[in-house]
Amino acid sequence: MPVHASGHNGAVQLVVTDLDGTLSDAHERIHPASARAIRDLVTGGIPVLVATGRRPRMAAAVLEAGGVAAPAVVLDGALGVDLPTGRVFHRTTFSSEAARQVLAAFDGAGLSPCVYVDRPAIDLVVDDHPSTHPLHLARAAHRVARADLRAVVDTEPVFTLAVVGHPDHRLLESVVAAIGPAGSACIVHDLVYGGGTLQVRPPGVSKWNGVVSFCADRGLDPARVLAIGDGANDIELLESAAIPCAVATAAPAALARARHILGPPTTGGWAAVLDLVGNPAISG
Repeated sequence: MPVHASGHNGAVQLVVTDLDGTLSDAHERIHPASARAIRDLVTGGIPVLVATGRRPRMAAAVLEAGGVAAPAVVLDGALGVDLPTGRVFHRTTFSSEAARQVLAAFDGAGLSPCVYVDRPAIDLVVDDHPSTHPLHLARAAHRVARADLRAVVDTEPVFTLAVVGHPDHRLLESVVAAIGPAGSACIVHDLVYGGGTLQVRPPGVSKWNGVVSFCADRGLDPARVLAIGDGANDIELLESAAIPCAVATAAPAALARARHILGPPTTGGWAAVLDLVGNPAISG
């Protein structure tokens, strides 16, 4: 379906989409119809920005396998990267003091997080007894370093701290309660590893911060964004977008904030975005 960007007030200038559970399914596959829809949007002059909790390399792997080339806001809003070129358009890290407080909250619950750092060849640092899912670490093995986490947060820029695929939701909630204003935290059901994933980003940071930076970088109006999400880490995104959408399998909190409901990623439901963008009654 051809899509054409329009210059009139209210027309969609940017489509922002979550990845896991929204664009890609539990097997990390992107439906061909969804991939075609993204290409149609871009060809028609409407950029598509991926907004995900994943680290850059893993987000890029899923998108490339699905035939999608796109810029992305990763690590739940801490970093924005044009994945095909590697150009950074958004970057936010913890202060050392805030990172120490977040690490202490994990320690207090007996959990040892992954610390996502800004090193060229390393994505995350763990200690000798990480609490994250072993398959998560196995997939990232060649990009993982082991070190004293207290020394890391004291001396290096930190994007996020996370425990991925943990079975004890209540334990993760206790960390969130202990963090206070030192970080922005949310727990999502992990589609790939099961259990819950807790990711803590710098204070006040969400995916929407990365969207605003992308708009500034590209000369777009953040008041003319259509966004699609499915989880707790998409709430700020959906609340801020002009046209908030969720997939039918989304968490109740995301569904409650959506104006339009799309089909699940397994059926290529994402492709319905073409109808929303092309309908003047919705986008105009």
